[in-house]
Amino acid sequence: MRQQTHPIATEDNVAAYRLTSFHYGTPGRGKKVYVQASLHADEVPAMLVAHVLRRELDRLDAEGKVTGEIILVPAANPIGLSQVIHGAPFGRFDLATGTNFNRSYRHVADALKASLQDKLGADPAANAALVRGHARREVAAWLPKNATEELKKTLLGMAIDADIMLDLHCDNEAVLHMYTGTPLADRVKPLAALMGAHAVLLATESGGEPFDEACSRVWWELGKHFGDRFPIPLGCVGVTVELRGENDVRYDLAERDAHGLLQYLAREGVVDVPVEPLPSPLCEPTPLEGVEPLHAPHAGVLVFLKKLGDKVQAGDAVADIVDPVSGRTTTLRPTQSGVLFASTAHRHLLRGMHVCKVASATAWRSGSLLGA
Repeated sequence: MRQQTHPIATEDNVAAYRLTSFHYGTPGRGKKVYVQASLHADEVPAMLVAHVLRRELDRLDAEGKVTGEIILVPAANPIGLSQVIHGAPFGRFDLATGTNFNRSYRHVADALKASLQDKLGADPAANAALVRGHARREVAAWLPKNATEELKKTLLGMAIDADIMLDLHCDNEAVLHMYTGTPLADRVKPLAALMGAHAVLLATESGGEPFDEACSRVWWELGKHFGDRFPIPLGCVGVTVELRGENDVRYDLAERDAHGLLQYLAREGVVDVPVEPLPSPLCEPTPLEGVEPLHAPHAGVLVFLKKLGDKVQAGDAVADIVDPVSGRTTTLRPTQSGVLFASTAHRHLLRGMHVCKVASATAWRSGSLLGA
């Protein structure tokens, strides 16, 4: 194992940060896997999972059982981890710019459409190697304007050429769920079963340029652009894994999640551990366009009538908003049938605030599909 420190924002007279990555196996031998935790720095469960995963990778690497290359970044956002407002951690948005730390990553597809012209051939593997090389070069040419962009460039530089990219997050309150590209649905099903995902949300472009799509979307866009002339495989399985809710920080959950991740890497031939039978999946992938967010119609106390993970029908009573002064009570009902997979942790809401999300099998939304 090799530990690497990446200095971020090293100018005189301003705060400086350090990002740490752990490198296992041998570059260029087998598949490359990149795993990062807590890009939204106040989403803590991912860091504990990364801690357990690092312990297991240390052991496997010492035993010579890492058969590919694995990069693990256990705390991906030192800038966000340093942000505190009135005693409360604030790690989702960069205070300096207001930008979400998981948005606005460099999307290299358009640049590669030009740079790869007249360089591709009939061999998919050779074309994939060219895509990776040109993608690395394009990210290296990114000129950051501030410390947060410097952090993003550093993270993307390690991940852009990975065969598998796992971005570990969590929601406010949630059951385990995932986001990935529509073309990757079948390849992600084993991971979803191993992790016990209650929803796998698919999009070809979700909007806002999140990290996972910066790594994976380039492949299907290039494949569509060059078509039958030059075969380009889906070279990166990029997945955002939402590890339940912010307060689900427990050793038993972290051990279970790390075990599921290692089983997936074993199935992908990256670590040499016994492969266990695949559990029955808890869900089938559904379109991100099918997620229905419910919002508070007025201020009041939030009372849930359904539990996270419940399957609900269109029109079911999911939650009440109770105004404690007037006594007005409004029952919230989804218009789509699906699984209740995420909710707010707050129990008093103002009008318009987020209540919960239901994942349905029917695509009915369009435009930017991710929240702020």
